[in-house]
Amino acid sequence: MPAHITPQCSAFVRHQRVAAGSYAQVAAALVDLGLSAGSFLVFDDATGTQVDYPWPAGYAPEQPAPTDTDDEPPAVPTVGRPKLGVVAREVTLLPRHWAWLGQQRGGASAALRRLVDEARNAHACRDQMRHAKEASYRFMSAIGGDLPGFEDAARALFAQDAADFSKQIAHWPVDVQTYLAWLSRNAFTA
Repeated sequence: MPAHITPQCSAFVRHQRVAAGSYAQVAAALVDLGLSAGSFLVFDDATGTQVDYPWPAGYAPEQPAPTDTDDEPPAVPTVGRPKLGVVAREVTLLPRHWAWLGQQRGGASAALRRLVDEARNAHACRDQMRHAKEASYRFMSAIGGDLPGFEDAARALFAQDAADFSKQIAHWPVDVQTYLAWLSRNAFTA
């Protein structure tokens, strides 16, 4: 069974980080600070997305489903192999694609799973960089869109110019720089 990862978030008042931790911890910290709604911004640490507050009790954003499943069979019989985590969905392909898939070892489903796994492995680094850039841009657009050098920092981020990116955000508030450096930590690695 994989370890459950608790979603994390950070709250900012203007450009100062005032709370960080799980959604429940940040909610408690915001209540303790007595801040009125609209006087702060909350960001999801995994995606850089701004999150509306107050959220309902027990709220946490959707996380990727765990790869392992419980040992108990489902209560209602379903199509496929639910014990293995297999999910049936629609795939539309041209006849030539179905013909090729049908000729592959293990059939169409096995071939598609292999192709997806190969693509995930081959592009994992590139995908990680893209996710880091997108998270960084979401955060900096929401909190720093009015900061001097924002456009140049955004250009440097997407041009993968780490030195210029650091230079452009060097005069930004320290908490914004620190959080942005953490969000963009994988944006410039090849």
